[in-house]
Amino acid sequence: MSQTELHVLVETERDRVEHWRIEELERASYGHRAAGRLAARHDIDLHAAVRLLERGCAPELALKILL
Repeated sequence: MSQTELHVLVETERDRVEHWRIEELERASYGHRAAGRLAARHDIDLHAAVRLLERGCAPELALKILL
């Protein structure tokens, strides 16, 4: 497998992970745009982002806390 093919494969996997993260964050009640911003940040723990909302934090405030 060439470096180019490997790069495309890695990008595809990263895209799949980000799409999954967006779906999970939207399911937790983040808006699509906020979910996209959070999903792209792999340094932000998905479970922590969801827990904030489960504990009653407003999505706007949770976004400010996480970013």
